[in-house]
Amino acid sequence: MSDTPKKRILYLCTGNSCRSQMAEGFTNALRGEEYEAHSAGVAPGRVDPRAIKVMSEAGVDIAGQKSKVVDPFIGQDWDWVVTLCDNANEACPFFPGPVTRAHRGFDDPPLLAQGAADEDQALAPYRRVRDEIKAMVEGLPQSLQD
Repeated sequence: MSDTPKKRILYLCTGNSCRSQMAEGFTNALRGEEYEAHSAGVAPGRVDPRAIKVMSEAGVDIAGQKSKVVDPFIGQDWDWVVTLCDNANEACPFFPGPVTRAHRGFDDPPLLAQGAADEDQALAPYRRVRDEIKAMVEGLPQSLQD
């Protein structure tokens, strides 16, 4: 490990239940040598059980992660604050200091899973978005450049 400090990323979504949890999990699991990731929500709820399931399928355990409100993170030092849904992008509070804001919108798996005929059909959008988020994380930092 190098002496270079890890870059800090805060992922934001509305409920901090699915997309931001996936991004936090992938970043810490796949890129933890270079990045320290956290996630929060503008209206947090609980971590989505289907998100936990599809992340487990990809070899990343997010079952211990908790849904968190964004407020305690505002005064901290961040290299990036990344919004992952349009609502969080619009409601994102101001983060002081030399932080780079980026918006990378991903579809909302729980919304897309509504009305699914069975559990496998309901998990399909979770798996697709999971894979899209994984690709973003694997492409860091270029994937956050505008």
